[in-house]
Amino acid sequence: MGSDSAAIDVRGVSRIFKGAGQDEVRALDNVSVAIRQNEFFTLLGPSGCGKTTLLRLIAGFDFPTEGEIRLYGEDIAALPPYKRPVNTVFQNYALFPHMTVAQNIGFGLEMLGKLKEEIAARVAEMLALVRMSELKDRRTSQISGGQQQRVALARALAPRPKVLLLDEPLSALDFKLRKDMQIELKRLQHETGITFIFVTHDQEEALTMSDRIAVMNKGRILQVGSPQDIYVRPSERFVANFIGDTNFLKARAVGAKGGKVKLDLSSGGSLSADLPPEGLSVGEVTVVVRPENASISEIKGSDFAGNVENIVYFGTDTHVHLKLADGLPFIVRQQNSAGSTAAVKIGDKVGVSVVPGTAKVIRD
Repeated sequence: MGSDSAAIDVRGVSRIFKGAGQDEVRALDNVSVAIRQNEFFTLLGPSGCGKTTLLRLIAGFDFPTEGEIRLYGEDIAALPPYKRPVNTVFQNYALFPHMTVAQNIGFGLEMLGKLKEEIAARVAEMLALVRMSELKDRRTSQISGGQQQRVALARALAPRPKVLLLDEPLSALDFKLRKDMQIELKRLQHETGITFIFVTHDQEEALTMSDRIAVMNKGRILQVGSPQDIYVRPSERFVANFIGDTNFLKARAVGAKGGKVKLDLSSGGSLSADLPPEGLSVGEVTVVVRPENASISEIKGSDFAGNVENIVYFGTDTHVHLKLADGLPFIVRQQNSAGSTAAVKIGDKVGVSVVPGTAKVIRD
């Protein structure tokens, strides 16, 4: 549903590309989403899901086949990029290697015809914001990848855009630097108060940084919500499977009472789950249980049982891989702390207990 108070309001947008012959590729299929002011909003999904296409439409590098894109209530779908108060940080940063850090940051302001004094003041402000003041006279070809990322951000923020678009800007960084830059990006968004729209296929990155996430697949938005909503209450199988590790169980809903539904598992045993908002009819369903919400227990009194097929140590935790009676796999994640890990070995038959209220019924 649209909102004129939104920073970016996408209304019924489709983007269709003509293929060979009469073939059409529907990169976006009737997408609608309202992105709030001063929000860190992430478009998350696998390659080819349409997230970068949507970002390009917001930036003005491409135009929708159908629908509207509004910025603070104004339809911008037909405006060229230079007429939009929007800036983009690209995956490859697109810096000028022969220019200094300060010159790169000030370049866009020069193109806008700003006065020298204003440019100097704004560049100094941006250098301080991204903590690069000491390297202002260094050429960008002489600084590290993480430092180049900061310069690209400063250059994009210098003209004070209303919205900043970020197209997988951390993908080229090593693991530790990527983690550090996640924190820096969130700090910059908070300090500037600018709406950030971030594109990534990295689930952990999205969960760590975002105020809200839109999970996309095959040109559609499947679910929009806070990181906790998306992780704890996935709306359908794709979302549950794409975000984090997930166990899927086959079950039959046999009755509902007091907002709970009783589930008889195909592997034997039973569970109770919250009744979905749309309600639930008696019949076959899919149940999601996150590995951290299950524990190894005695068979007697457990929710269901399985045979241990593998045990994988990860340092902070251990994953116990089970096979259930119906052949489905199931993973239990146990935190490694003194006395917390059950002593099990491959070949054991063990019980599994699920934390009450954590099993979820989803749409396939």
